[in-house]
Amino acid sequence: MRSPAANVSSLESAALLVGGVFFVVGGLIGLIVFWGADLPISGMGSVGEFAALGGGVAALVAFLLGRYLAERTPNPELRREIGQGLSVPGARLHWFDLAALSIAHGVIALLGWTAISAVLELSFRDAVVFAVPAAVLGGVAVALSAYISFLSSARMTPMLLSLVLAVFLVVGAFASMLSASDPHWWKENLSALGMTNDISARAFNLTLIIAGAIVTIVARYATATLPASTPPDRRGRSIVRVGLILIGIFLACVGIFPVDEFFLVHNTVATGMTICFAVIVIGLPWFIRTVPRVFVVLGYVYVVAIVVVAVFFATGYYNLTAVELVAAVLIFSWIIVFLRTAGASGAPEAPTA
Repeated sequence: MRSPAANVSSLESAALLVGGVFFVVGGLIGLIVFWGADLPISGMGSVGEFAALGGGVAALVAFLLGRYLAERTPNPELRREIGQGLSVPGARLHWFDLAALSIAHGVIALLGWTAISAVLELSFRDAVVFAVPAAVLGGVAVALSAYISFLSSARMTPMLLSLVLAVFLVVGAFASMLSASDPHWWKENLSALGMTNDISARAFNLTLIIAGAIVTIVARYATATLPASTPPDRRGRSIVRVGLILIGIFLACVGIFPVDEFFLVHNTVATGMTICFAVIVIGLPWFIRTVPRVFVVLGYVYVVAIVVVAVFFATGYYNLTAVELVAAVLIFSWIIVFLRTAGASGAPEAPTA
């Protein structure tokens, strides 16, 4: 406990202790709340609701605790196993980065337990859970959320960061789609999910804002390892970094300015995000001369695909929702792959025998 992140064994032990503390706290709170009641599995006042809310709070707190220990405890053995973590020259986490990542972990836990409880409700129709088993199950959900979030935080790497971005986007988007008050939202556009005043719209807009913040973190780490030994290399790296950060800022602005209230601003930032992506992809061979040619071709294919679906929309073959979904999937998948490719491009070559 004196050095929780000194090595892999102590880190796992610390994670188990954190999970154990949250199990006791969550179980006791659940026992007090559930005492004398028979609870449904899912819905209002259910075990699933308690697990979702408790798991979300536990994941958020455990993530902050994990980062605190990771940044203040020397861990040479851990670094030998998983690399330098987030200790990358030229990139570091700010307080608002930690806030965005902790909220992302909390939201993933909240929506994940909500989905699991909904599936269990369909599997055990009309079943109820007694108070003591409900408290135990709630405590387990809270403990598991804290355990996973703590390890994710303490062992965070740029690649894991990209995985958090992907999972958060998918979970947040599907949660908004499934809970949308208008079942035919897709007939308008993807931004229609954020137009109403219900919880679904707020969840969708919050997802975009937090995801935009995470994209700016990914942008800094993705470009930190790129070669910058010459003025052209430094200039190219700066252009790519600024472009990716602009994509994140524009994505957050899409959530900050709903289309029904800020039509012009919303469409401007959404279009700007696509333009920034196209500029980076097209100019990548000149911005970063060490990038593999295969990845350059992949980016060109993505841009062509976006142009094709845009033409389909202009001719009336696709609606706007299809174009936005295809563009979003391509842009964010490219960013995630770019993070890995940039790391390989900036890595020193192995010495010849």
